[in-house]
Amino acid sequence: MKLPLLSAKEVVKFLAKNGFGFEGQVGSHMKLKDEKGHVVTVPAYSEIPVSVLLNILKQAGLKREDLEKYLRG
Repeated sequence: MKLPLLSAKEVVKFLAKNGFGFEGQVGSHMKLKDEKGHVVTVPAYSEIPVSVLLNILKQAGLKREDLEKYLRG
């Protein structure tokens, strides 16, 4: 499955469903954290490039398959 361009809002929603909570925002970057201590920075863009999205997944300790499953509903 080719990953679509997602907005920051959609990425934050996906991360929230995976246990991440909003920690704060500095400029155009939002910081989210989960109970395991993973910290993820999400740029507040209308379209997040796929390379950045994959890096966010890596920071979060999540797999591409997790996102694909979420997108399929």
